[in-house]
Amino acid sequence: MMFMLRGIALTLLLVATTLCGSSLQAKSQSQSKGRVLVVLSSANELTLRDGQKYPTGFYLNEFAVPVKALVQAGYEPVFADPKGDVVKWDAHSASPRYFGGSEKALQDTIQFVEGLDSLKHPRSLASVNAEGIDGYIGIVIPGGHAPLEDLMTDPDLGKILRTFHSAGKTTALICHGPVALVSSLPDANGFHDALMTGNMNDIRQLAAGWPYAGYRMTVFSIPEEHFAETHQLNGQVFFYPATALTDAGATVETAKAWTPNVVTDRELITAQQPFSDKEFSAALIKALDNQKKPQDVPSLK
Repeated sequence: MMFMLRGIALTLLLVATTLCGSSLQAKSQSQSKGRVLVVLSSANELTLRDGQKYPTGFYLNEFAVPVKALVQAGYEPVFADPKGDVVKWDAHSASPRYFGGSEKALQDTIQFVEGLDSLKHPRSLASVNAEGIDGYIGIVIPGGHAPLEDLMTDPDLGKILRTFHSAGKTTALICHGPVALVSSLPDANGFHDALMTGNMNDIRQLAAGWPYAGYRMTVFSIPEEHFAETHQLNGQVFFYPATALTDAGATVETAKAWTPNVVTDRELITAQQPFSDKEFSAALIKALDNQKKPQDVPSLK
């Protein structure tokens, strides 16, 4: 008899636990205002003009500040990169200078990023493409030099961006991140190669059909890149992001070096460099809050 009572009690406990877990999961899902795709580079090195390799990754504050803003505003970030592998931040970005000079703010940010369990298990861009973007309300691409190495020519990202563009969904990129928009060209690899060689005839021809032609945007400026080449990279990049986007057909608007600058044009939000992180995040949340929810956007399938 005692054994039967214990069995019944255990069964009731399991049922109650299951119902409680389901309730919490449903509550969590109901509280989410939508999923936002956060795309990172899989590259951990940037090839310089002299053949040297610069160790890189995503810029810590350009990633953490908007992601924290997303979470606090009730959105669910979903992390992805070309390979679907664990990525890291650029060591140069782990500096108090990007956090108002505060070592505590830097350490708090590192703790926040290291506590993002889903960042340890990112999706591949191919899997995102296979699923479709109907379930996402926006996309965010942080900078660091890494996007120059892979994101600007990634075919899966190009398809994702074209679909986001067609749907008019919020597309936000900061610092070197905007160069990833080049991936949406019909022949992004050819355009990249033409930039490497400086062949203007090929550049003009390959720029045809870019979805973002005529858009106003900003990106890491040429004076800022000159400073980075001297004081950080110890070498020269093959081409400048501002030149690449201008050649693709954008109207690039850069402000004085190292001053916050955010440009919004239609669904596109771009920011110039790390010191634009707070203004960038505010513009991102405002755009998402004013946008239709995923279920309100017609399916593209």
